[in-house]
Amino acid sequence: MKNSAIAFVIVSSIVLLVSACSTTKYLPEGEKIYTEGKVELILDSAINKDRKKSYEDNLEALLIPKPNKKLLGVRWKLMMWNFGGGYDTSRNFVRRFIKKRGEAPVLLSTVNREYNENLLRNRLENLGFFNTTVTSDTSIDGKFGSVTYYPVPRKIYRINAINYSIDSLSHIGKDILEHRDKSLLKVGSNYNLDVIINERERIDNELKNKGYYYFNPDNLLLEVDSTIGNHKVNMYMTIKPETTAQAKEPQKIGDIYIYPNYVLSANGYTTRRRNQDLDLYQDQYYFIDPQNTFRKRVLANHIFFKRGQLYNRYDHNQTINHLVNLNTFKFVKNNFEPNPNDPNTLDVYYYLTPLPKKSLRFEILGKTATIYNGSEANVTWTLRNAFKGAETVSINVFGGYETQTGGNVNLNSAYYRYGTELSFNWPRLLSPYKWTPSKRFIPKTYLRLGYEFLNRRTAYVLNSSTLNYGYTWKENEQKQHDLTVAEIIYVQPRNISDSYKAQMDTVPTLKRIVDPQFSFGPNYTYTYTNTMEQYRTNTFYFKGGVNLSGNVLGLIQGASYKKDEVKTLFGTVYSQFIKAEGDFRHYLRLSDNSQLASRIMVGASYSYGNSYALPYLKQYYSGGPNGLRAFRVRSVGPGTSQPQNLGKNNYFADQTGDYKLELNTEYRAKIAGFLNWAAFIDAGNIWTQNNDPSKAGGQINKNFLSELAVGGGAGLRFDFTFLIIRTDFAIPFRIPYYPKSERWVFNKIDFGSSTWRKDNLVFNLAIGYPF
Repeated sequence: MKNSAIAFVIVSSIVLLVSACSTTKYLPEGEKIYTEGKVELILDSAINKDRKKSYEDNLEALLIPKPNKKLLGVRWKLMMWNFGGGYDTSRNFVRRFIKKRGEAPVLLSTVNREYNENLLRNRLENLGFFNTTVTSDTSIDGKFGSVTYYPVPRKIYRINAINYSIDSLSHIGKDILEHRDKSLLKVGSNYNLDVIINERERIDNELKNKGYYYFNPDNLLLEVDSTIGNHKVNMYMTIKPETTAQAKEPQKIGDIYIYPNYVLSANGYTTRRRNQDLDLYQDQYYFIDPQNTFRKRVLANHIFFKRGQLYNRYDHNQTINHLVNLNTFKFVKNNFEPNPNDPNTLDVYYYLTPLPKKSLRFEILGKTATIYNGSEANVTWTLRNAFKGAETVSINVFGGYETQTGGNVNLNSAYYRYGTELSFNWPRLLSPYKWTPSKRFIPKTYLRLGYEFLNRRTAYVLNSSTLNYGYTWKENEQKQHDLTVAEIIYVQPRNISDSYKAQMDTVPTLKRIVDPQFSFGPNYTYTYTNTMEQYRTNTFYFKGGVNLSGNVLGLIQGASYKKDEVKTLFGTVYSQFIKAEGDFRHYLRLSDNSQLASRIMVGASYSYGNSYALPYLKQYYSGGPNGLRAFRVRSVGPGTSQPQNLGKNNYFADQTGDYKLELNTEYRAKIAGFLNWAAFIDAGNIWTQNNDPSKAGGQINKNFLSELAVGGGAGLRFDFTFLIIRTDFAIPFRIPYYPKSERWVFNKIDFGSSTWRKDNLVFNLAIGYPF
């Protein structure tokens, strides 16, 4: 092991040395490669030392040009350019191909120091440091060079007074002054050009919501007087004299024209004035839809403007968002034009180009796990605007195959499956009760019918049928609700092999898998997240839900497995339970390139009446690439129960339970470019509600925290924005089924032992982050 490590270090050093040399291969004589531009603030009392690094980082981001990109200290794109022949264009096709994906050396001679000095000076002056001076210096190291800039910010200027030089008797003057208490400019605050720009945009937004369609932020002029002394400024807000009269008057909505089946012509979007052929709906909207492709009522519900109201930006944006999120239009175009007969009136035109009525999509997927591999194919046919109300109907047909390619698990190690799902989606709530969530988002009603055939070849066959009917809606950008009014799951086993039946006596868990399963009832899920607000230091994600089955019917029938009074529905025993679960995540932003992500998952259930435990499909499991990464999928728990073996070297990994607790924390950091890395620790386990003789130690008890499995590791993340590939290596730290005093296994870690690595080192390859 030591020799291998030494060899690795030597080889890595040679590779890095060769790489460093190759970056200067085609460097012109007398030139230097530009390595970096640095900013070092020379402080007096102007800037707090704690904020110095933040200021320097922001200023460095302004410098141009940018040095050649680096990965692990190597200018890899410059290396590709050099390998492609550098400045020589006569190389073969392969070299030219590689060269195009590289980048030429960024030369020190291309750095305009004076330009960058002015850039830094202007930026600091925009932040209120009006008397800033900037100098710079060049450093040469062989064939490489860098530039360091030394800004000297003086005392910052602050706002002394804000004056509005606006006619308070005019419409626009009244509307501007009405909301000046919301101004972003505050007496005593630092002068900041960014705040001034944001204040102009705030005023513009206020005016837009009061009808001033033609007004824009550039119509506002803010003059600054910095000559009053004592490092203070007076500000004067006014409307530019060249602002048009039209921009100073609020506009009202005139006629509204809707083209639901618009085809863009070579001449672009063309308008059509009102005439006798147009269809007026609800005395509000003119529909130009001779083929009657959409029901007028459906589209009218998503138009927020009404004839005669003042224009406002909120209704403008809401209408566009709704029309886009109907997911039935390829293009949504909105025009406002002056009404020729009524001053200060806007006619509104909506040009809606539908997506293709029908579409067909084919997908083929490759699946890989620790010891399993397989593939799956999906064919999806979609019918849009199925009932002329922007509904979507889709039929998905799928099939897949998976087989064992390693390890010792050979029971049920291969299967094939196929099935279909028919789904209906309505962009509204279909309910006998009239209730309306937030109008900002489109609520949806869904109905899904599914069937799946699973053949475990030498073990058993399962026929599964599902039905889901419910609603999903957003309360705001952070909160979402999903209410499944009816969820029905029916699983019927067939063709159980004799060999599988024989194994069921050894491992009773196997019998649970092939028990008929029938559950029905509602479930509800609530999701909250503010992770899209990336400027926050702390962001959160929470998803919690409740799932019910057979509760009312079980009570009516007096079902009780304890009294051997198990009831059936349609000749099948049904499940009776209450299940609740929550997934809470916290993201701590440590810097622009690093964060600490943590998760707590809790699941609990109570089976009663007709059920002794949760049905197999509803049970919890632990282990795998998105949970306890040091343990294989479904291989942990329940409790301290030991994994069950089936014959020599055969391990059946399908441990399930009625309770679950999992805790994860992961440090994530950027290395360079698309390459990131992470270090993590996971802990968790599952437990059963009732005592199960086949799973000794699996029942939940007051000492459940002492039964947690713990593991950790590290891995790389290849973040291509549209795709994230994750690789993790993990090892167990604590094994719950060992004797209580021997569960921590740090003293048994031995990377030099091939046997230990085979039994303990787990490699996970996955798509996306685990949480």
